[in-house]
Amino acid sequence: MVGREYRFCAVAPRLSSPAMPSHRAALASGTAFALAAGLLWGLVFIAPLLLPQYPAALLSVARYLAFGLIALPLAWLDRRALAQLTRADWVEALKLSLVGNLLYYLFLAAAIQRAGGPLPTMIIGTLPVVIAISSNLRDHARDGRLPWRRLAPSLLLVAAGIGLVNHAEMRALQAAGALDLGRHALGALLAVGAVVCWTWYPLRNADWLRAHAERSPRTWATAQGVATLPLAAAGFAAFWLAHALGVVGPAGFDMPLGPTPERFLALMLAIGLFASWLGTLCWNEASQRLPTTLAGQLIVFETIAALAYALALRGQPPAAATLAGIGLLVAGVVWALRSPPPRVNPDTSAHPG
Repeated sequence: MVGREYRFCAVAPRLSSPAMPSHRAALASGTAFALAAGLLWGLVFIAPLLLPQYPAALLSVARYLAFGLIALPLAWLDRRALAQLTRADWVEALKLSLVGNLLYYLFLAAAIQRAGGPLPTMIIGTLPVVIAISSNLRDHARDGRLPWRRLAPSLLLVAAGIGLVNHAEMRALQAAGALDLGRHALGALLAVGAVVCWTWYPLRNADWLRAHAERSPRTWATAQGVATLPLAAAGFAAFWLAHALGVVGPAGFDMPLGPTPERFLALMLAIGLFASWLGTLCWNEASQRLPTTLAGQLIVFETIAALAYALALRGQPPAAATLAGIGLLVAGVVWALRSPPPRVNPDTSAHPG
């Protein structure tokens, strides 16, 4: 199995080679790249709020169609490096694109349109906890096992922060009379589906990056964009056909660009460039520098950015409880940075047991 082969690979040279930056420098630069990825990825949470008339499936395929088209000229510039990728590499890029791109954003956009911005954002905010636990169970042979007693404080702080922010947002919606429990429950369930997709994606993506440390994270980001293009194009064509047959989409919806084509195109292109390609590039750089257990917790930056963007779009200042929750999220990340897993000896990490 591809995943098992990656799982027991030696630690990437970027983390251990004397010719590369020190462990402390890799930690600092990896955290900075994760922060940049979070700020960019937070943008995707506001697109469904700005385009409420557009079905979630159309938003998903259109976003990644834009990503794939943007990747084409970048692929031409990087064609020599891309030519070195094997068939197995392209199959892996296709899997990552399907689950981590199309399916994830389909679930997320549908959740936001049904439950608003805050609730799905906070459910997605559980990703640092879910990924850290999954990685600590799954990748200890490669990254080192962080004892649960050291991991628990940061996880508890992050979980408490997410719970506090979620409670404050739900109370605000209830006070405004905008809380539809059935619709919000469906939105919450869809957001859980997004969490499943994006728990699998960074673990699998880190497997490839750490097993291929000689490859450029930029090349891998571009490869995923190229792999996404045929999937997104087929999805767009299928949605158009299904809409013409009256199977999906609201009645009277004007395909292919909908009721506000200029806003739709601008948002899809902006998100395709900044969130999809540049955000993936930044995350790939972070994944090659950081243990997966730690990198998973740094996805909390996306949650903070998405919540900030949603509140700014509302034109409302955050409540005291929301600020307190964000403070707990940040405290959990800081604690995690102070307690990285022990480095694994490359000579022993290639073999389990």
